[in-house]
Amino acid sequence: MAPSLNSSNSLYDFVVRDGNGVKGLVDSGLSEVPERYIQPPQERIDKLDSKQCDVPPIDLSKLKGPEHDKVVDEIVRAAETLGFFQVVNHGVPVELLESLKDAAHSFFSLPPEKKAVYCKGVSPSPIIKYGTSFAPEKEKALEWKDYISMVYSNDEDALQYWPNHCKEVALEYLKLSSKMVRDIVEILIGELGVEVDDSKIEGLLGMKMVNMNYYPACPNPELTIGVGRHSDMGTITVLLQDGIGGLYVKLEEDNDAGKGEWLEIPPIPGALVINVGDTLQILSNGKYKSAEHRVRTTSSQSRVSVPVFTMPTATERIGPLAEVVKKDGLAHYREVVWKDYMNNFFGNAHVGKKSLDFARINSA
Repeated sequence: MAPSLNSSNSLYDFVVRDGNGVKGLVDSGLSEVPERYIQPPQERIDKLDSKQCDVPPIDLSKLKGPEHDKVVDEIVRAAETLGFFQVVNHGVPVELLESLKDAAHSFFSLPPEKKAVYCKGVSPSPIIKYGTSFAPEKEKALEWKDYISMVYSNDEDALQYWPNHCKEVALEYLKLSSKMVRDIVEILIGELGVEVDDSKIEGLLGMKMVNMNYYPACPNPELTIGVGRHSDMGTITVLLQDGIGGLYVKLEEDNDAGKGEWLEIPPIPGALVINVGDTLQILSNGKYKSAEHRVRTTSSQSRVSVPVFTMPTATERIGPLAEVVKKDGLAHYREVVWKDYMNNFFGNAHVGKKSLDFARINSA
């Protein structure tokens, strides 16, 4: 039964607590966006007020070949400036990418009660969670997104607990992406002039999670956001977009190319989007930029995206690498335990790159 849209509490219960999500709201015959989803004007996304990012994708098949150094330079420059880049010939078959998008649509098309079994508190395993928005209990305006989040511990648990509609393709995607992520992280750390052993790399990439995001068609997309302004907390994120688009990335304030301008990352068939997370910004003492980004909603079609988040293990200590600090003369971030950083990240609503303040050393 559709909620009374005049009551913020009953809408919250219907969408969040009862597990109907935004899709349940839309399926109830919604003709306009409820007030609980209307963003303040400064947070809304004006498609006409942004440019498309026209940087061509990086061809990863050229690594280890005659153009290896050129590709490394492209990766490093992207990590130092925008914090976002697209890659092709990445080792994940295009057929698998198409299957992932189909699986996401299939899962979110299930009746609400079939998805709600994965809600926090009732999910058969803590490694899997179905939810909506980001931190609905903390947000003044909710985000127009439903998601299923699947933490990887081992193959056996993934195949047992992840939803049947997507577990096999999601697991294959996570595994194939992980090799590419490791190559990129080794390149970026190597370019800092630092040598780290395998155990350190494993510590930085030891936690992996694949999400499927669903953004239902929205009657008033100009009033809402799919995801609010934020940077990813982990080391590297790999993102599969569908063909609809709606991902926006902010140029850093000190970037001469745009100084705070938002760029749309256009979908490229067969490409994956890579973005730098807070962990790499901290390790590099600010040389690499975690990318502030957000997602627009659309009125015409429902959109899906499938990110793989690679993060440090819970007990890993994260701080600027000693060799980098020696070169820079001072550290811009303090050392933190990853679990503490993660708890702070999930304990707050999206507010740009404010999550980095948890580790930032404020200069006098």
